[in-house]
Amino acid sequence: MGSEAELANGVKPDLRLPTINFTKLFINGEFVDAVSGQTFETIDPRTGDVLARVALGDKEDIDLAVGAARAAFDSGPWPRLSGSERGRLMMKFADLVDQHAEEIAAIDAADGGKLFGFGVAVDVPTGCRTLRYYAGAADKIHGEVLKMSRELQGYTLREPVGVVGHIIPWNFPTIMFFMKVSPALAAGCTIVLKPAEQTPLSALFFAHLAKQAGIPDGVLNVVNGYGATAGAAISSHMDIDLVCFTGSTDVGRKVMQSAASSNLKQVYLELGGKSPLIIFDDADVDVAAGLAFAGITFNKGEICVAASRVFIQEGIYDKVVEKLVEKTKSWVVGDPFDPNVHQGPQVSKQQFDKILAYIEHGKREGASLVAGGNALGDGRGYYVEPTIFTDVEEDMKIAKEEIFGPVLCVMKFKTMEEAIKRANSSNYGLAGGIVTKSLDTANTVSRSIRAGVIWVNCYFAFDTDCPYGGYKMSGFGRDNGMEALHKYLQVKSVVTPLYNSPWL
Repeated sequence: MGSEAELANGVKPDLRLPTINFTKLFINGEFVDAVSGQTFETIDPRTGDVLARVALGDKEDIDLAVGAARAAFDSGPWPRLSGSERGRLMMKFADLVDQHAEEIAAIDAADGGKLFGFGVAVDVPTGCRTLRYYAGAADKIHGEVLKMSRELQGYTLREPVGVVGHIIPWNFPTIMFFMKVSPALAAGCTIVLKPAEQTPLSALFFAHLAKQAGIPDGVLNVVNGYGATAGAAISSHMDIDLVCFTGSTDVGRKVMQSAASSNLKQVYLELGGKSPLIIFDDADVDVAAGLAFAGITFNKGEICVAASRVFIQEGIYDKVVEKLVEKTKSWVVGDPFDPNVHQGPQVSKQQFDKILAYIEHGKREGASLVAGGNALGDGRGYYVEPTIFTDVEEDMKIAKEEIFGPVLCVMKFKTMEEAIKRANSSNYGLAGGIVTKSLDTANTVSRSIRAGVIWVNCYFAFDTDCPYGGYKMSGFGRDNGMEALHKYLQVKSVVTPLYNSPWL
């Protein structure tokens, strides 16, 4: 790898573009221009060319969207529908998304560099499965009867929290949209969503499909814009009751500070990661190398749970490293519409430059570059080789900071205790992996790593029913499972005397 001729086996980027029909803001059931009339460019990362000009929302547009969401919550039908009726409309929404799977996957491929085939086979079906999961939960939201210790009757109600602000990232535009929106809709909340400015187009398409499905006006509003303006307006808005943010830890701090300084709205954050994958001597070398390589190259490394720190026990260290290097030689980087391609371009020029800068840091800090390390192509598009560093030390920048690209840090360890200590040395705690044939080792290590999800002899094993979220600086709150639904529900206690006599 490394030369222009090797980019996608010599295949030049396929310039076919999806039809872009929705580029405005979606507020109160209508596509509208921004109040300012301004637009911004969304870029095709395959070429660096402008894909579309999109309405640029700002504080005034957020105000309009929140006003629509507030009216829809306070006096509209959505929170007052039966759970089964909300679920029926959500099912219809999912059916419409299913019917447009290829169109949606093409939008995400051109807007974010994601593999088209993977989008059709995984991203869109995952979004639909999530929507249907919570549609099925919408009529199963119940409180409980309380056994009081005094002469009182008590019960709890679970009620929708209100207007929810969602700020979603660019790495999984479809999956993240439905991961956030689905449980909020099921709970009876109304929503103002800001997609990432790098990938706004699929969220706008989903707003169009929601309208077709019969989701009432004002329930789902989509405002494109920048984080420092539109995103900040969501975080600080006095009429938003809860904000969910997925992105970097630095921005998560700002969201939390802004929410605290306004109306003390509830905040849920899913932030960065530097996830460890620990490979023990008894592991199958081929399986271990496959998991480690997939753990850093999946979605071109643009995934918060990427296995970016791989710890290999000394007995099989050399064999696993050799296998990892071999895998880079047959890895195809190129146009995400090409079915022979394994990895598309990074999402943006900014991300492309950031990854290459980290690679240079690794070289200067003394890590050994054993594979990759280069940009690919003829200067058009944002393609980076899968890159492997060995001889990495814990205090190196590449070992401590989230790169969010296909850059792997490989480290050697001797004992289980050493591996646990080093795995936990990160400020992050989003995910972790263990590769071993020993049940004792798997049980001990999985209970010792401080992270929100641990995968044993697998990686990226997500499921709609399995809660997902972080420890430490990786944030708090859980997506997926019933825990996610509970985020969007308030618990109200109702208490009455057992007897008709006055209560003192």
